[in-house]
Amino acid sequence: MAQHTLTTLSAFPPGSKRAFKVGTRRVALFNIAGKLHAMDDVCPHAGASLAAGPLRDTCIMCPLHAIKFDVTTGQPVGFQGIEPLQCFPVTVSGDAIQIDIELEQQPA
Repeated sequence: MAQHTLTTLSAFPPGSKRAFKVGTRRVALFNIAGKLHAMDDVCPHAGASLAAGPLRDTCIMCPLHAIKFDVTTGQPVGFQGIEPLQCFPVTVSGDAIQIDIELEQQPA
């Protein structure tokens, strides 16, 4: 795993949500009451950006099909047969928000 800086804490206040591209992956970052959470940003059903959906408490809803995921665990909420999304450890170093993520190697 490697640390990747996404944004700064001063630019990401509580209630914020945003998608980032880290290597070839799309990652969603959420600030819920000052606690930071990161997970895959791709809905497994139709590939929509989850960060584009509405956030209620700790649940993000896919903007295409209303599938909900708990951003603290990556678990689907109220739906069966959908795999949980991968979550990533988030740290703050100074003002930098960083995640621990393994990136796929690009072919040479």
